[in-house]
Amino acid sequence: MAEADRPQQIVFLDRETLPPETCLRQLSFPHELTLYGRTAPDQVAERIADADIVITNKVPVRGDAISQAERLKLIAVAATGYDNVDLAACTERGITVSNIRNYAGNTLPEHTFALILALRRSILPYHQSVARGDWQKSGQFCYFDYPVLNLAGATLGIIGDGTLGRAVAKLGEAFGMRILFSAHKGRTGMGSLYTPFEEVLRLSDVITLHCPLKPATRNMIAAEEFALMERRPLLINTARGGLVDENALCDALESGQISGAGFDVVTKEPLPADHPFTRLMDRPNFILTPHIAWSSREAIQVLADQLIENIELFHKGTPHNVVQ
Repeated sequence: MAEADRPQQIVFLDRETLPPETCLRQLSFPHELTLYGRTAPDQVAERIADADIVITNKVPVRGDAISQAERLKLIAVAATGYDNVDLAACTERGITVSNIRNYAGNTLPEHTFALILALRRSILPYHQSVARGDWQKSGQFCYFDYPVLNLAGATLGIIGDGTLGRAVAKLGEAFGMRILFSAHKGRTGMGSLYTPFEEVLRLSDVITLHCPLKPATRNMIAAEEFALMERRPLLINTARGGLVDENALCDALESGQISGAGFDVVTKEPLPADHPFTRLMDRPNFILTPHIAWSSREAIQVLADQLIENIELFHKGTPHNVVQ
């Protein structure tokens, strides 16, 4: 069989990162698709050895495995973040890497505001207190054990001005919030639309992160930055684990430097038993969700459709959403 007529070997390393009801549209060209629910790091090299195309969501595809995959031409990342792929090794081999873009424009901003509203209005601690019987014990129609604060009139500091950051800003404006887009940390001269990073920290009642994890943004908020937060803001992270120094966050929350935190991401997922956030789990002003801000059914189907489209376009010679 001529190479051009050979069915393309496609391997999906972690199909279980998408719900079983998500439809993966049939590809139009001859292929053989192998689905693995999960793949351990030490299984990657063997599973992609004969692959022309590899699909991965969170499984790391590193240089040693890439070097052994002689036919590999495309790594299609089933997510926006692609730090799990060795881009230098792909460049050396001429392997294309594509990712998913602009699929979470509703689900992630909605989750961001779910965290903000739950914390500003103390939804979880009030629910838990009702379950304990505190309402009956209060002897009146309501009680005031936890703070309840409006969003209207509060200042929302947004770090990251891409599609998601701007969608969050629109929701904040609808609630009557004052919006501050942060300039990049350590950078000046970005124009009048941006507020200096340190000033955003000082002025905001809520700070929300919507930027990528890169060397310049790793631990961009740590003890020094928490000390600048004069208004004791909420800190929300639905972007990437590693943007915030997690030990410093625990200290800031416990010392009262911030009034609450809502996180959907951590540096290592799933949460290790010895992670510093485990010491915050009983606090009424801390919410941790398991990396689900992106995961509305509608958004996941858009992701799956775009994933297949990326592969189709690559096969046609017009690659799309190329990250390098």
